[in-house]
Amino acid sequence: MITARQSRAARALLGWTQETLADRARVSLTALKRLESDSGLEVYESTRDQVRRAFEGSGIVLLNSGQSVGVMLVGDKDNP
Repeated sequence: MITARQSRAARALLGWTQETLADRARVSLTALKRLESDSGLEVYESTRDQVRRAFEGSGIVLLNSGQSVGVMLVGDKDNP
């Protein structure tokens, strides 16, 4: 499951705005803002899944070791 912090960090690595991610993930900007909020707002699992797929398709690997989470950019899909 992608966390709010992972989404913000992955966007930063890719240089994407919230609008860019919402477009690439095919989710509403409101849904994305809910996902990236630290206030614990409820988010549909399908929204999280679509955001995760958009990131993975752009070279982001989501890391989760149980006690810590992170992101990693593998290669640079935009600049081969």
